[in-house]
Amino acid sequence: MKGSPAKPLPADLEIKDAQLIFHRVWKGLEEDLGRERLRFPKELILLGGAPGSGKGTNTDFIQKVRGIASKPVVISQLLDSPEAQKIKTSGGMVGDEEVLRLLLHELLDPSYHDNALLDGFPRTTVQVECLKMFYDEMVLLRREFSSTPQAYHFKQPTFHIMVLFVDEAESVARQLKRGDEAKAHNAEVRQSGVGELDEERATDFDPDLAQNRYRTFKEQTFDALVSLKQIFHYHFINAQAAIEVVQENIIRELEYQSSLELDPRTYDTLRHVPLADEVVLYARQELVNRLDGYQVQHPAQFAAVVEFIQSKMMPTIKRYAVSGRARISTEDHLFDDPGALAMLIDVFSERGFRAMVDVQRQKTPERVDLTTGEIITSQKPVYRISVFFEGSKIRRG
Repeated sequence: MKGSPAKPLPADLEIKDAQLIFHRVWKGLEEDLGRERLRFPKELILLGGAPGSGKGTNTDFIQKVRGIASKPVVISQLLDSPEAQKIKTSGGMVGDEEVLRLLLHELLDPSYHDNALLDGFPRTTVQVECLKMFYDEMVLLRREFSSTPQAYHFKQPTFHIMVLFVDEAESVARQLKRGDEAKAHNAEVRQSGVGELDEERATDFDPDLAQNRYRTFKEQTFDALVSLKQIFHYHFINAQAAIEVVQENIIRELEYQSSLELDPRTYDTLRHVPLADEVVLYARQELVNRLDGYQVQHPAQFAAVVEFIQSKMMPTIKRYAVSGRARISTEDHLFDDPGALAMLIDVFSERGFRAMVDVQRQKTPERVDLTTGEIITSQKPVYRISVFFEGSKIRRG
C-alpha cells in the first residue's frame, strides 16, 4: 500500500513550510487511495527518549501494558527502507516531507488499525506542526464518516507523547556501558560462532560523541516533544531509577482515561457508571466507618462475631493456609441476624481476606401426622462461609 511519492527535492531546496509539506503529502494520499481508505490507528503513542534512557528496553513493556500487538514503527528503520534508499539514490534527501510520507503510508497498514507505538517522530519543529495537522485531519475524517457504515474505521484519535528522560551524566555513562557490553558480546560471538552481533555505535565508545548526541537530543527532539504538552496526553518519565520503578511509573501514566479517549457520545452513555478506581477509593473509608459503627452501636454482637472468627474459623483457615481457601459450615444462631453476617464479611475484608456466605435451608423431620401420614419437618438455616486469601506459593502451579 505504497503511493507514488513526489519527486524528491535536492537537499538545499527542501521545503521548510510545515503546512505546505503536510498538504502535499495528504493530498497525495487522498489522490492515490481515496479518503475512505485513510484508516489510521485510533491510538498513537509517540515514544521519545534521551540516549541511554532505556527506550529499547521499555518498548516491549509499553506495548504489553497498552495491548499493542503490532510491531513498533521505528523511523530509523523506515529511513533504511527500499523507498528511502531509492530517494537517496536518485539524489534526493529524506527530509521532513519524505519522513512524513513514509510514516503515514506505514501507519495505513491494517496491523496498526487499533494502536501503534511510534519511535523517533517528531524530531523537528516542522514534524511537530505536521503531527498537529495529522491529528486534525483524523478528527475531520471521524466526523465525516461518523454516520456511515464506515464509522468503525474512523474512531476518535488519541495521541500520547511519552518521554523517557535521564540527565547528561547518566546518559553518557549508559551509552559507554552499552558500548563496552556490545564489544564484549561481539568478541564472544566471533570467537564461538554462536549468536548475532550487536550494533556498535561510534557514540558508544567516545565520551565526546556520546555527550554531543545527548545535547542534540536535548536541544532538538526534547524541545519538539515538550511543545506538544498542551495538546496531547504528555507523559514525562524519570528513567534514572531502577527499571522496576520506571515501569511502575509507565503503568501509572498510561492508566485508562475514558473521558479523554472515548468518542464523546460513547462517554456520555457510560459516564454514570463509576470507575473502578473511584469505587476502590471510597470503599476502604466506608469499610472503616462501618467497623467503627459496629463497635459503637452493637458492641456485644460485634464482639461475639469476632470471637466466633477467632475460635471457630481461624483454626480451619490456618489448616488450609497453603491452598488459600477455606470453607466452614455453621448453624450458630448468632448469624440468624443478617447484621452479624455483614459484620463477619467486613472483619475479613479489613484483615485482607475475602469472605462469601451462602445460606441454605436444611429440612429436619420432627413428627408424623398419624392421620395423613405426612412427615412434618422444620427448616433451619445452615451458613456456609467461604474464605479466600493469598496462599503459599510453595508447590502451587
